[in-house]
Amino acid sequence: MPYCGGIVSNTMTPRQIVLDTNVLIAALRSRQGASFKLLSAIGQETGLALNLSVPLVLEYEEVAKRPGMVSDLSPKDIDAVIDYLCATAKHQEIFFLWRPLLSDPKDDMVLELAVAAGADIITFNLKDFAGAQTLGVGVYTPQTLLKELGDEHE
Repeated sequence: MPYCGGIVSNTMTPRQIVLDTNVLIAALRSRQGASFKLLSAIGQETGLALNLSVPLVLEYEEVAKRPGMVSDLSPKDIDAVIDYLCATAKHQEIFFLWRPLLSDPKDDMVLELAVAAGADIITFNLKDFAGAQTLGVGVYTPQTLLKELGDEHE
């Protein structure tokens, strides 16, 4: 199996994932930690396939560009990261809405994308996605996913 930055990959079938906005923001704020490691693995030979929808990309942009949210990056830098994610991710259309299933409508948007893509959700807010398992969607923290993939990073 190929090895990329500590993540051992399975090149046969990529693992489909959806990054909740809080994971993207954590990765943009610090180059330390599991969120940055996952973000860095997107588009590489790691066996991970990011799935995006138009509403999620718009949320990424809106949150990342809030004043003080990601102080080390300019709006142009944020655009470059989001453009890269859009260029390397699978663009998934949503044809069926499961709302309301979760307490936050923005979380429902992430869940609907994961269901449509057959993907796992990567988030720090596990309790916010408590209903996801009823639709067959796995919910992981970045650290838990990295451990499952065979990474020693914590």
